[in-house]
Amino acid sequence: MAVQGGVLFQEKVSRLLSRQNGKPVLKPNRPLVLKDSVANRKPKKGEASCITEMSLLMACWKQNNFVDGLCSNEIHSFYTCVQKTQATMKNMSEQGDITGGRLSPKQATTLLRRFPNLQSEI
Repeated sequence: MAVQGGVLFQEKVSRLLSRQNGKPVLKPNRPLVLKDSVANRKPKKGEASCITEMSLLMACWKQNNFVDGLCSNEIHSFYTCVQKTQATMKNMSEQGDITGGRLSPKQATTLLRRFPNLQSEI
């Protein structure tokens, strides 16, 4: 069934590219095939964590002339937030390199090179 769909698609593309009705409807400037590699882009960084705890800690330090003993509750809440964030990041990294259901660019390039496009018709 998939082969028939591919054949129909190829026929439609060839019909659009043919000069049967005058000018071609579709004039590609590059070949209509996938490349065998993907651009190697780094994934976007996540948002900063523990900003609220950090700002509370700094406000407490400013009020108390940077004396740690008077801001022990804020220090403790900031460190627990940091530990929770590091634990979640570690769990995410152990699950694998697939982020959000997507392959990394390196993995996609590896798969595309393993299964390249056909350069000539069979």
